[in-house]
Amino acid sequence: MPELSVLANYGDLCGEGPIWDVTARRLYWTDITGQKFYCYDWMSRKHWLVKEGWEIAGAAFNRPGGFVVANSSGVWLWDGAGEPRLVAEQGEGSKCQLNDCIADPAGRLLAGSVFYDPTSKDYPLGKLIRVDTDGTAHVLDEGNHLANGLGFSVDAKTLYFTDSAARIIYAYDYEPKSGNARHRRVFVKVPATSGLPDGLTVDAEDFVWSAEWYGSRVVRYDRDGKIERTIETPAKQTSSLAFGGPDLMDIFITSAAKSEPMPIMPPGYDPNTGNFGGALYHINLGIRGKAEFVANISVEN
Repeated sequence: MPELSVLANYGDLCGEGPIWDVTARRLYWTDITGQKFYCYDWMSRKHWLVKEGWEIAGAAFNRPGGFVVANSSGVWLWDGAGEPRLVAEQGEGSKCQLNDCIADPAGRLLAGSVFYDPTSKDYPLGKLIRVDTDGTAHVLDEGNHLANGLGFSVDAKTLYFTDSAARIIYAYDYEPKSGNARHRRVFVKVPATSGLPDGLTVDAEDFVWSAEWYGSRVVRYDRDGKIERTIETPAKQTSSLAFGGPDLMDIFITSAAKSEPMPIMPPGYDPNTGNFGGALYHINLGIRGKAEFVANISVEN
């Protein structure tokens, strides 16, 4: 069994959102809470801080250049060097207070809004939002508590969407041509004794991978939602993952150092001691991933 190794350790408070640049052979990831954005270069094996002082909850590469970024203020275009530009604040009357995101085959951006507050019984529920290539936002679905990982099946006709607080990974029928998502159903219901499903990706064999916050592991699910294998990690708050490397067989796993106690922790979980995370991990299991889609969003001045 290949061993998990540490590629970088910046002590990320909330390491998240790894994305692989197939052309440049670089991995980017974010520290949401620490407001830092990093790059790891495969060829040189070096890593560095790209930007700090700005929240990046999730990002996708953008075909015109740079990134499309989702955060608690909305959706932004950022060329990777200059000042970000806000392009979407509202989605049909709903604030785009966003977390994870992903591009679809047509270059749109999908993201989930987050209003989860475990101290309140009447916080507003979040929505699944689509941002079209012209920057307009639309609500695809609503009713989630803590939006997280998204992914597409190999044929892009199934969309997976994680609600961490509900411990559910949903599946939708997705229409790549129209960008509509229908027929929401439960793909996986994670038991209360396990960690929370967080970041997500899909490999070239259509198996779904989910990082488990509070669970110290990554889980690979088959097409029926059954656990096919697990990868144990040293980090109690294992947050997300992405495939990369020259042949897309390398797996990069993020984690979070800041302890985040919530009522939905599994029984017996200790929020006060242990290695919560903060490092970027790597492993190669000989399983091929697939390249994520690239956004194609541009907005006229």
